[in-house]
Amino acid sequence: MDPLLSKRLRRVGTLALILLPALYFLPLLVLFYIACGIVDVSRHNKVTYDLVEKYFMGNGLLTWLLSPFNLLADLFSRKNIGIYRPEDLPPEHRAEIEACVAAFRANGDQIKQRVAEKLGNSKRGMLTFKWFNAPQDADLKIPEFERDYRYIKTIAVSVFNTRERTSWHFGPLRLTFRVLCNLDPIDSRDVLIKVDDKTHYWVDDPLFIFDDTFFHCSINDVDRVRYCLFMDIVRPNHAHALFNRAVDAAAFISGSLKTMFYKNWSFIR
Repeated sequence: MDPLLSKRLRRVGTLALILLPALYFLPLLVLFYIACGIVDVSRHNKVTYDLVEKYFMGNGLLTWLLSPFNLLADLFSRKNIGIYRPEDLPPEHRAEIEACVAAFRANGDQIKQRVAEKLGNSKRGMLTFKWFNAPQDADLKIPEFERDYRYIKTIAVSVFNTRERTSWHFGPLRLTFRVLCNLDPIDSRDVLIKVDDKTHYWVDDPLFIFDDTFFHCSINDVDRVRYCLFMDIVRPNHAHALFNRAVDAAAFISGSLKTMFYKNWSFIR
């Protein structure tokens, strides 16, 4: 039997072994979660077997478990268009992003030097300054990254070594959006990020903002290291106090499970 088909059959069998007893003992809860998952998946413009399999049986399982909270967050937020331009965000969000991007570019040489000292043969690295508002005691001090921002919760630098890529995956929570900025985009269409059915090439625009609960992957298929400013910013919403409490709760979970979410990354300070 084809190994891929065998793997898929095992995943379907495992899911069935879990869902069938759960349907018997907790039918309403299971049906509720299945309905939330279907609604969540249907947000994608391009629904493929790989997307559905990974959402319900792979690395999207946590996103599925959190789908009721994500759909609730949608109700208290502006319409989610998935991929954003700076002008799609409120002025206060843009101001914080612009401050961090300017600091990132101004300190680019120092960041590269620090990464070169620590990355070694690691395929991916994360130079962390702030993780959901928790300072990370980075040896490299950049004052703008230490400010107490209202909307930006995570500030780091994502580093891909040469010829490196992620698998297709989902972020867990829709309380924040992901902001990425490429430090020095190489003139190549082999350095990119794919989100749902869209492809963004860094050479076209070094800044990219998106809802990372969409199916996505990043690719650096060249012989140069890729550096991206990596930020999480609270999504524009109509219930700021409620969102702040929810983000605080997410910060506790994210801090505790950070190494699990990013098990293929080397963390640098």
